[in-house]
Amino acid sequence: MIAGRLRWREPGQKLGLGPRMVLASFEFATGTLLFTEAGSKKRASMQLASGLAAVQALDPGGLEPLDAGAGAFREALTRENHTLKRALTDPHLFSGIGNAYSDEILHAARLSPLKLARSLTEVEIARLHRATRETLLMWIERLRRDAAGRFPDKVTAFRHEMAVHGRFKQPCPVCGTPIQRIRYAEHECNYCARCQTGGRLLADRSLSRLLKDDWPRRVDEL
Repeated sequence: MIAGRLRWREPGQKLGLGPRMVLASFEFATGTLLFTEAGSKKRASMQLASGLAAVQALDPGGLEPLDAGAGAFREALTRENHTLKRALTDPHLFSGIGNAYSDEILHAARLSPLKLARSLTEVEIARLHRATRETLLMWIERLRRDAAGRFPDKVTAFRHEMAVHGRFKQPCPVCGTPIQRIRYAEHECNYCARCQTGGRLLADRSLSRLLKDDWPRRVDEL
């Protein structure tokens, strides 16, 4: 859920939320767990499962990237010839990466988000595998440190320490080039043209169609 959150309230603590945001509450002796969703588009759902088999049936089957060796990672990545952005965010291929961290992983791996999985060399696959592990482990440690043992409160996919995600037009921390983005559906993909695509700008489906021949092909033309 893009706008979904779990929020903890101590006994007697005010909710501090609009009534339409709270979809469910779970009362415990030590406090209340709130299940909330902001925004007008409601996508939240709950499923009650009884027994291990029923829980496993809900699993889309994606590979746990922090447990995967090089061979298993390669197999999952190249199972379908998707773009790298789509492959990393597909829960049937990889578990729990999502939109924000896929941007960060691809920047760390110096790979284009639109490069096709089966076009990667063995060296590039190894680089992507390493970047995936290092990026996720770094952010796990950082988020745990920020929470300091408390229930996470300010949950967001946009953090100022990120290299590219949510940083459109801001300088790349590696080369200083303004970060670019591609918008599609309700998502956006952020990348550094100099670090990841050799200076080539990736076509934004709507804007590049509008500008046609006036669409710049390289970051130096901006």
